[in-house]
Amino acid sequence: MSFRHEKLTVYQRALDFAGWSQTLIESISKRNSTRDHLERAGDSIALNIAEGNGKFSRRDRARFFQIAHGSALESAACLDLFVARRCCEPAAIVEGKELLEEIVKMLFKLLDNLGCRVAEDCSEYGVEIEEEAEKEEEGEKEGEGRGRGRRNRRGRY
Repeated sequence: MSFRHEKLTVYQRALDFAGWSQTLIESISKRNSTRDHLERAGDSIALNIAEGNGKFSRRDRARFFQIAHGSALESAACLDLFVARRCCEPAAIVEGKELLEEIVKMLFKLLDNLGCRVAEDCSEYGVEIEEEAEKEEEGEKEGEGRGRGRRNRRGRY
């Protein structure tokens, strides 16, 4: 038996990152809070993708995917901290950053498919801002005259 979340490519990449980051964590001899934080944040990506994919409402699914997105950004910051604290060389985190960037792109796509937004500028992750604005404008026009236009604009994430 397989679960639905196991079929998601973004979930598989989150597992890849968890394995990759564990190897990095074990290679860092200096014990610090960032090691523990990276382990928790990395696990949180996969766990929130799995839990979110099992939710039935769009809003609940989006909430968990947004948490996974935040955990991916936290993980990227942990990698930066390792370099800043001279725990590892910049070259040591390249693969992890690439995995995280791929995960963030996929999470943006999932959130976009759910009709949700995140506050960060998506253009850096391969999502075209112009297309997003056009979709939003079309949605606003459809909502006009039905008394729901304002609610639709505010109801988005």
